Amino acid sequence: MTRRTAMLLFPGFTALDAIGPYHALAALPGHEFLFVAERAGSISDGAKVTLQVQHSIDDVDHVDLLVIPGGLPAVGMARTGHPLVEWIRRVHPTTTWTTSVCTGALMLGAAGVLEGSAATTHWFCRDELALYGAVPTDQRVVRDGKVVTAAGVSAGIDMALMLTELIAGTDYAHAIQLDMEYDPEPPLDGGHPSKTPHAITDQVRSMYQAMLDAM
Repeated sequence: MTRRTAMLLFPGFTALDAIGPYHALAALPGHEFLFVAERAGSISDGAKVTLQVQHSIDDVDHVDLLVIPGGLPAVGMARTGHPLVEWIRRVHPTTTWTTSVCTGALMLGAAGVLEGSAATTHWFCRDELALYGAVPTDQRVVRDGKVVTAAGVSAGIDMALMLTELIAGTDYAHAIQLDMEYDPEPPLDGGHPSKTPHAITDQVRSMYQAMLDAM
């Protein structure tokens, strides 16, 4: 029986949150990959990337692997109880794996998925996880039972490769990683507040807060 991998999209999603895991997960053996949104049609990241979604949440009531990417709108949707949060709550019991990238974890939290579970998200929203009953961590990828959460943006690739190995085996995961040539050698020793100068971290934090306040 073909299994379903569904990635939930919403206007303003972070492009790499979606495309990185998509590249690793779209061809999982025995899986059909679906983009799902509140309504079928074109979904924009709010900048220059637009993806075509064939399935609305009303069309999908069973998912084997659920992936929730992040983006600043995810924070607001989690806080306000958006219909997408209710859809996550509804399909989570059907999944083998429920996963998120970046602020997508807040939507999982709002849906009740993270209660009592260790979880991670983008560092800017890390403490907010606790409001949903989660145990926040600074780990890049966290697996707690069938729930897997990834930290900010690029960590979604790590998460997707972990899932690939769990679902399809180590050899297949190696092949996918090689296909992606995912062999990071970042030019700077940064990417997390613990490694980044405080002034830069404060600047980025202020930028995010201003963007949230303007939404």
